[in-house]
Formats: sequence, structure tokens, C-alpha cells
Amino acid sequence: MPVSELAARLGLASVLALWFALVWRARPALRQPRLRGLWVTVLAATTAITLFQPGIVAGLTSAGTDVHTVSLVRNLIGVLSAGLVLLFVIDPRRTPLLRRSVAVAMAAALVSLLALDLLRADRSPEGMAAVQRPASAAAAYWLILVVAHIVGDAVALVVCWRYSRRTAERDLVWSLRLFAAGSVLALVFWCGYLCHLYGLAPGLLPYLSLIMGAHGFLRAASLLVPTATAVARSASALRTTWRLWPLWRDLVTAVPHVALASPRRTRLQEVLWPRCPPALQAHRQTIETYDALLTLQQYVQPDAYEKAHRHARRAGVRDDCLASAALAGAVGQARRAVLGGVPPSDPRPLPGVVHGSHETLLGIARMWPAMTDALPCRDRTSPAQQS
Repeated sequence: MPVSELAARLGLASVLALWFALVWRARPALRQPRLRGLWVTVLAATTAITLFQPGIVAGLTSAGTDVHTVSLVRNLIGVLSAGLVLLFVIDPRRTPLLRRSVAVAMAAALVSLLALDLLRADRSPEGMAAVQRPASAAAAYWLILVVAHIVGDAVALVVCWRYSRRTAERDLVWSLRLFAAGSVLALVFWCGYLCHLYGLAPGLLPYLSLIMGAHGFLRAASLLVPTATAVARSASALRTTWRLWPLWRDLVTAVPHVALASPRRTRLQEVLWPRCPPALQAHRQTIETYDALLTLQQYVQPDAYEKAHRHARRAGVRDDCLASAALAGAVGQARRAVLGGVPPSDPRPLPGVVHGSHETLLGIARMWPAMTDALPCRDRTSPAQQS
């Protein structure tokens, strides 16, 4: 595949990713002041990148818009996005004068581009061959356009990387670092673009378009970090629900007072149609399983853990799973004692359950199918039980 075709496809894909990220994050971003600046900055950059794509320009020109107008609008929005980047990374509480200076410089750059476009006759040639060139062929126009982007991206790189090393908020760290990585690619693009405009590297534009496409994906990713984190947390919670469900179902059936709701018929229903958000459901089932284990300690036989441990070892259970298997065997015997009507006795704490962790419960759940019936259960008339 030719590089130019690959660049066009990558560019279109990055534009779609950017617009998806903007639409998806619009509502939460616009509600939070600390995220609003990032969202508006990416919006301006996305508009400029969209107007850089030959396919988009071709569609606009076929609708009656001339190439020069598209190029001029793209250049103005690009400089605006560079200024917004600076305003986004500058702390308004510490440097209000610097923010005002940036705003004035951005306005001056925009006015200068308009003036150079209107007053000079040496505009870039029309036609689809010039869709990715600036609106004017004046050297001053090129310098204002490129320097504005280079300054904005260089400052964004330094500030975003510095702040990402100071904050402890994971989502913000990754958003800032992805934004900084996008700024690195943007710097490479604009330095190469200036060389291309001055004829120093005439065949460089397709490769620069590839860099711009990758830059677009990084900008989209910087917006979608909170969404990715939420999806990862939901997936982890659903995985916990799925793995814990057989143990949870059997224990809350034996000790129903610990559960807020009865188990559904299958765990697929529990995962696909949760009765509460996934994280809350996983947390609830974990707590209910733990409470059921504490209750079932009143029905544990004195030597149940040791017997289950020996049974698991004879069955070939791996050494790192022996403790979980022994717990599963002892709890399985206690559960059947409850269901068989055996009266409770003094609680016999099981190793690792009193201060049981999330991993402990999942370990028991993993061994539960193999160990739940490993030990025989004494009935209610057993002399040992009555004593």
C-alpha cells in the first residue's frame, strides 16, 4: 500500500476516533472545570486535523467550498488550538498575567494571518494538489503558523509531563502523559512541515500525515482515559462476580440472612443483567460471602481443615492452592451441616478467614467445585456433634 494511501486511511481513522472521544466525553467534561479546558483544546485540534484530511477537503470542495477557504479556516483554528493548549496548561491562579499575555499573542497571531491572507496576492495555488498547504504562500504566514504550533506543543509537553509526575490521581497522570506524547508527535510534524514548505524535504508530507494521524489517536486517548478506567473496573468487577458466584450462591442459600437478594438461577443472568452497578454488585457479593463464612464457622468440625488439607494433597492439588482447597473442603462440610439441621457450636476460626482478603475468597471459589463434598458430614444425631 502506498504511504499516501496509508496516511489517508490512518488520518480518517484518527479523526473518527477524535470525534467519538469528544462526543463521548462531552457531558462529564463540560461539567467539570478541570476537564473542560482539555476538552475544548482537543475540540479545536480535532477540527483543524479534520480539515487537513484530503478526503474531507474533497467533500467540502464538491459541496462548493474552495480549497483556499478550507485552508484558511484550518490555519486559523490550528493557531487557536495552539493558544488554547497554552491556556490549558498555564495555572490561572499563579500566572494570570501570563495567561493574558498568551491570549493577546494568540489574538495577534490570528489577526496577522488574516491580514497576510487578505493583503498579499501570493496565495497558495488552488486545486486538490494544495489541500494540505497553508492558505498563503508568504514566508511570514508560514512562520506565524508553524511557530505558534511549536511553542504551544513544546510548552504543553514540558508542563503536562511535569504535572503528571506530581499528581497521584491515576487517570489524570495518564491523560497528561498521553497529551504530552501527542505533543511530541505534533512537534515532529510541525518541524517537518516547515521543512516541507521551504522545499527542504519535498517527499516528506505523506510521512508527516502518518505522524499527524498517530497524534490524533493520542489526543483521543487522553480524553478517553476515564472511560477506559471505568470499563476496566467494570470488567474486573464482572470477572469477580463470575468467579465468586458458585461459592456465593451455595453459601447464601445455606445462610440466607446475610444476602440482600436471593441468587438468580444462573450466573450468566447475574453478570449480564446485574441488579446494581458491577462494582457494587461484586463488592456486595464479596461482603455477603465473607459474612456467610463467618457464620459457618459455628458448624466447622474441629479437624475439618486438616482433613481437607490432607485430602487435597492426596488429590494432587498444587502446593500454592492447598490452603484454599482446605478452606473450601471445611466450609463445604459446614454448609452441608447447616442444611442438614445440625445445631451450631462454638465458632472455630478457619485460617485466613477472620481477616480474609479478596484473593482468599476467590481462591476458595476456585477450589469450591472440587472440594465442596470432599469431607463427610455428620448428621444432627451424631454423638460427636452433640458433645
